[in-house]
Amino acid sequence: MTLERQLRFWLAAAALFVGFLWLFSGVLLPFVAGIALAYLLDPAADRLEAIGFSRGLAALTIILGLVLTGLLVLILLVPLLGDQLSAFVTELPVLVTRLRALAAPMVDGPLAKLMGGDVSALEGSLGQALSQGAGFVSQLLQSILSSGKTILSILSVVTVAPVVAAYMLVDWDRAIARIDGWLPLRHRDTVRRLASEMDAAVSGFVRGQVAVSVTMGVYYGLGLALVGLRFGLLIGLMSGLLGIIPYLGFGAGLIAGLIVALVQYWPDWHGILLVLVVFGVGQGLEGWVLTPNWVGRSVGLHPVWLLFALFAFGSLFGFVGMLIAVPAAASIGVLARFALEQYLASPLHLGTGDETPALPAPGERAIDG
Repeated sequence: MTLERQLRFWLAAAALFVGFLWLFSGVLLPFVAGIALAYLLDPAADRLEAIGFSRGLAALTIILGLVLTGLLVLILLVPLLGDQLSAFVTELPVLVTRLRALAAPMVDGPLAKLMGGDVSALEGSLGQALSQGAGFVSQLLQSILSSGKTILSILSVVTVAPVVAAYMLVDWDRAIARIDGWLPLRHRDTVRRLASEMDAAVSGFVRGQVAVSVTMGVYYGLGLALVGLRFGLLIGLMSGLLGIIPYLGFGAGLIAGLIVALVQYWPDWHGILLVLVVFGVGQGLEGWVLTPNWVGRSVGLHPVWLLFALFAFGSLFGFVGMLIAVPAAASIGVLARFALEQYLASPLHLGTGDETPALPAPGERAIDG
């Protein structure tokens, strides 16, 4: 098969895969979530097999443990988080009004001098922006909470994804072996090497970053709740959830925590300082202990590339796209590095071979034969 025919084949396969995702994105969520769970839990199943469990018993044990843990979280945390989220949506306009009142001395003082004393336009724009932002967030959260489609999607994931994950865990090794048998013999070693690098990048980042995000979410939630911050548990857990993108969870949580702390504690600095201490200690724990040991430095996934992948795949395929964004970004990164290696070793880059005549060096004249 020529290079042109190979390129056409893989482009057609990629187009079919993208078309499949786009066409069935509405029903793929529980299946993609189940496959993702099976991928994340496969090392645990391998360890149970190593100590004498059968593959089916290992899969059943893991899924039952996961379901029981999920039920425990639902019973203990969901009612509390639901109350905090409902209270946050209700009080968001009040928080914005108090924040505007706190910002008024700054607007009337240094900013007034900077703008020559006329700050009415700035106050109007700031107030309008805050009101519109609060209204948008409040409407978005209320629509999410009251959306029947959202509730149906959550129920489908909770009920179907564990079943899919159990079946995939049982058949995971056989499925990988079968796919390996389909590889083109001429390029099998290269494809295996690329697949191994993709697996290392995805597993190293996803498993490690998920563990870091869960740990930091629990830490921030408990820490902010213990210092008495309103909505502290909600802000902390959301900060951990957003922590799948490095620095995004910390930044969003810090901004939200400081805004609520300013409204709640001002002019007392002790509560604000405690919130800063919680986030400062958390950032040190994440950056110096958890991330180096659980994620590592060699996964090759830049935070900006991850953020772009989440937005791009989420825009194209919805929540299903967000689930596949990280493995897709890691895989594309591996393929891009492989393509760069091929280019750097090619005659096009090295300037060798008869097909690429050498250009005269700067300052030299070509000699006519």
